[in-house]
Amino acid sequence: MKSFDLAVIGSGPGGYVAAIRAAQLGMQVAIIEEANLGGVCLNWGCIPTKAILHAAEQFDAVKHGIPGMKVKGLTADYSSVIDASRKASDRLTKGVASLMKKNRIEVVKGRGRLGGTGQVVVSNSDGETAIEAKNIIVATGSTEFVFPGIEVDGQRVLTSREALESRVVPDQLVVVGGGAVGLEFAYSYAAYGSQVTVIEMADQLLPGMDRETADTLSKSFARRNVKVLTKTAYKGMEISGPGVVVTVEGEKGEEEIPADQILLAVGRRALVQDLGLETAGVQIDRGFIRVGDDLRTSADGIWAIGDVVGPPLLAHAASEEGIAAVEFMAGERTKPIDHRLIPACIYCQPQVATIGMSEQQAKDNGFDVRVGKIPFVANGKAIGTGHTEGFAKIVADAKYGEILGAQIIGHGATDLIGEIGIAMALEATVREIGTTCHAHPTLSEIWMEAALAVEGKAINF
Repeated sequence: MKSFDLAVIGSGPGGYVAAIRAAQLGMQVAIIEEANLGGVCLNWGCIPTKAILHAAEQFDAVKHGIPGMKVKGLTADYSSVIDASRKASDRLTKGVASLMKKNRIEVVKGRGRLGGTGQVVVSNSDGETAIEAKNIIVATGSTEFVFPGIEVDGQRVLTSREALESRVVPDQLVVVGGGAVGLEFAYSYAAYGSQVTVIEMADQLLPGMDRETADTLSKSFARRNVKVLTKTAYKGMEISGPGVVVTVEGEKGEEEIPADQILLAVGRRALVQDLGLETAGVQIDRGFIRVGDDLRTSADGIWAIGDVVGPPLLAHAASEEGIAAVEFMAGERTKPIDHRLIPACIYCQPQVATIGMSEQQAKDNGFDVRVGKIPFVANGKAIGTGHTEGFAKIVADAKYGEILGAQIIGHGATDLIGEIGIAMALEATVREIGTTCHAHPTLSEIWMEAALAVEGKAINF
């Protein structure tokens, strides 16, 4: 039986990052993976969806006209878009394999589950083998949640997993769920000509996020002929010939919506089944593994990171947790992760990104709040490139100018949010951002203006 300092079950952005950090700290590491390295993110999530969204954005831009460019007979080869997305995933999974080799991490193919104390049992086509490890990290991730009784066939009924392989652009599509995944697919399909209807039970898109941002996105989708039905519950679905009929219930009662496909994007569930967690003494709370601030579970020597420990179900959060768990394990760290500094991003157009508290959350937490908000239409680079939709907003404490959070909706938002993350990590105030010279013309200037606007000093708005 081989012995290691650390065994990691799962090779997603939490697992493989944890393995690399452990190797950097001198540990002998094994990583157990039954599918391709990289987990859902690289194979069936973050990476392929961004490839598809980028292609949709380019097609959408050309279709609606770019100054100086005239295109006749524009058509889309959606099958080639899917091919490109698969190539992107393949390249990155090969990159992870190279990183494992570079860091001398042993990759064990198969399904891992907890065995006896300090053991992981790995099952594959050759049978079962066991490895020993002083510490074990569970990083098995999550999978799509599907309503009971629904059969996902990949033709008429899809989740994000099937949509990433589907080479068909439906004429009519119903997306159930107004969160990040649902909206990204809604935008992508609409760009290629689908008539899309988004169903959301809450009273806004992106439930839990800043309402003003969500309302702005809803209006943008309406301009793109995407029908958004909030305060509307999914009631059922029937197969009807080559398509489906979706029954929903809103403020006006029940309604039947015919469509070629239905895409379920109603959340994810943690992959905690058949891992031997209960036998090992690992506590489960509401479907997620319970961990402390140091990512340690209730069982000695067993840690858990990523989607299996609960929200936020984000790849970059899993990576942060992977690094933190290993550093706690090695005695290199005492400070827990500051979850205020983990941004959330939605990659449709316009993009949405948020970090820290919204204006309402800050008020609910007792802060005397000041807000600086600047529309993209006041930004020179945005005007010059035709990307004037949206705004950037900084939420700050009135007394000291402490940055409590920020929201941004517009072109490049998911890249721009990083500046605020760094500022918050360094405990900068709006004065530091507002007095820092930003290159002109750049979209990043919008943060400088928003910071100045907090104190009524905006120059260009």
